[in-house]
Amino acid sequence: MFNDLASPATLLATRRSGKPRDMVAPGPDAGQLRRILTSAMRVPDHGKLAPWRFVTIGADRRAAFATMLERAYRADKPDAGRLEIEAIELFAHAAPTLVVVVSTPRIDSHIPLWEQELSAGAACMALLVAAHAEGFVGSWLTTWASYSADVAAALGHPDGKIAGFVFLGTPQHPLDERPRPDFDAIVSDWAG
Repeated sequence: MFNDLASPATLLATRRSGKPRDMVAPGPDAGQLRRILTSAMRVPDHGKLAPWRFVTIGADRRAAFATMLERAYRADKPDAGRLEIEAIELFAHAAPTLVVVVSTPRIDSHIPLWEQELSAGAACMALLVAAHAEGFVGSWLTTWASYSADVAAALGHPDGKIAGFVFLGTPQHPLDERPRPDFDAIVSDWAG
């Protein structure tokens, strides 16, 4: 069983993302989304800077979001083909709920930039786990749009970097396991 809510430990041990294209309604309602985002704010944050922002893309804004993405894509690739544009359209409309996490580090702070960026990544992960705890499936994706200054600016954060697009909803199909790293290949004991 994936995303087993029997205990916090089982949720973490069975956590599994879903594919945004396979997510259907319902997504989180306003109260659930507020709880999810509030939980996602409770991440390690050296200096209490909150160096991340959450931008929700409402269902009524998805068409405008798709138009903005296409415009940004064509600015870099004016000869984009039909399939590329269709993929952008599908991405913009995937899953019932979409939250964009933007890394907004405070350059004037004595807290190292790397720590602030790690905090934004932790916020993405906490958002996923909080969504699972509410009974939803989620997916944290990056695409070309994560690296587009035009997209970050259009989302209201011209000096930010997109840490991820987090899609939330209900799985349309049962989740499948994916290959996981081998414990012994990842974990080592320092011998000094």
